[in-house]
Amino acid sequence: MTTTQTEQFTVRRSSANSADVAGVIPPTGHFINGSFVPGTSGQSIDVVDPTSEQVIASVQAGTADDVDAAVAAAVGAQKSWGATTPKERADVLNLIANIIESNREAFELIESANTGKPRAVAGDDVTSTIDTFRFMAGASRTLTSMAGGDYATGHTSVILREPVGVVGVITPWNYPLLMAAWKIAPILAAGNSIVIKPSEQTPLSTLKLVEVLAGRIPDGILNVVTGRGRTVGQRLSEHPDVALVALTGSVVSGQAVAETAAKSVKRVHLELGGKAPVVVFPDADLRAAAAGVRNAGFWNAGQDCGAACRVLVHESVAEEFTELLVREVSTLVVGSPEAGDDVEIGPMISLPHFERVKESLAEARAAGLHVAIGGSALDGPGYFIEPTVITDVPAGAPIATHEIFGPVVTVETFSTTEEAITRANESPYGLSASVWTRDSSLSLRVPKQLDFGTVWVNAHLVLACEVPWGGFKGSGYGRDLSLYALDDYSRTKHVMINHGA
Repeated sequence: MTTTQTEQFTVRRSSANSADVAGVIPPTGHFINGSFVPGTSGQSIDVVDPTSEQVIASVQAGTADDVDAAVAAAVGAQKSWGATTPKERADVLNLIANIIESNREAFELIESANTGKPRAVAGDDVTSTIDTFRFMAGASRTLTSMAGGDYATGHTSVILREPVGVVGVITPWNYPLLMAAWKIAPILAAGNSIVIKPSEQTPLSTLKLVEVLAGRIPDGILNVVTGRGRTVGQRLSEHPDVALVALTGSVVSGQAVAETAAKSVKRVHLELGGKAPVVVFPDADLRAAAAGVRNAGFWNAGQDCGAACRVLVHESVAEEFTELLVREVSTLVVGSPEAGDDVEIGPMISLPHFERVKESLAEARAAGLHVAIGGSALDGPGYFIEPTVITDVPAGAPIATHEIFGPVVTVETFSTTEEAITRANESPYGLSASVWTRDSSLSLRVPKQLDFGTVWVNAHLVLACEVPWGGFKGSGYGRDLSLYALDDYSRTKHVMINHGA
């Protein structure tokens, strides 16, 4: 299996630049108790457009004192917010969705400028953000729990579902607006207040969100403190008035948050990394599988914890599948967001991440692995990596077990179903996987044996607000989306009334 595609990728660029976003850049202070306020450190962090390497804004480098002020505002606002009815909270969430919808163009522009996302990806992020708020608005009014009743003679039990209080939220750089929505919507729907720390690399869409919401939602229920994880995230994790910390990010970040939160025995909700196996059986529709990996392996330039990045294909069809996959990948268009609606692959988010991806590719070459297409960085400016497929990857190879988080897909082979299941489960991650087969028995049996929170059959990276998202093992715990997220951000209380005396 040594298919090679010699076509080289180039970066399509546009004469437009980051200055075009200047008109929609939000204020860059912290947002506390309904207003933007300056930070206490007097220091700032530059925000860089990864397509041009130009600074487009500078935000406050938050301190523990800034976090304390935001938490105090959240504590003050939560009591009255938590006392509202589900309908009242749903009305606020629907209002948020409407406001985002009316500012769609600005959000798409900011997200593309800050992350380098192609417009199609940024547009999908905004659409999904709106849908998340609308879903949670409805879901918050349909919570179910154990029925009240007499479970002990002469005593009537009632189960209450209550807010947990103030929730600290830490969001990642790969989907800044959407991951904020995945947290904000259910947390507010459950009656909690929030202090959110967006990634210091991509804070602009979160700041834009609170800018357009200012004065339209109750003050203090949604606060933003920008800054670095070791300062702002650390203080959120240890703050005695924060009842729960929710993080989407790396395994290392999750470990740090969980360790700090454990000291005050506060709850933690972690959505961490992934290395999704794509198991292709010999009876699969190989063209559909190759097209599926093209889309799900390279969406958002592979900077997705559920990306279809590790293919396990049966040895009898490996050569045919690989030829189809390389052909599919060769059609991907790399470029800046302004360079056309058909651009599909943007840059890596930052110079350090760009260097990490390059190092992974260099290690694969040094190990003698076969690069079927791509495999190199593209000339700057910008942090662009060629869409890459690496084949003939042996079991246990580092590039197939560690999360690269870039436009890189590896291909391994297997000979039996048992081997495929064992190899897929060897990953330290357990977020998502997919199975490709026409065999109805395999489509039912194999997903049950895969140790992943989501398993698709003949699809990959298809999400819906009605169903949960979250992982096992090193991918963390807790669920985003669906009614399960509302469960995670609330607490149950049993009230038992003795009426037999």
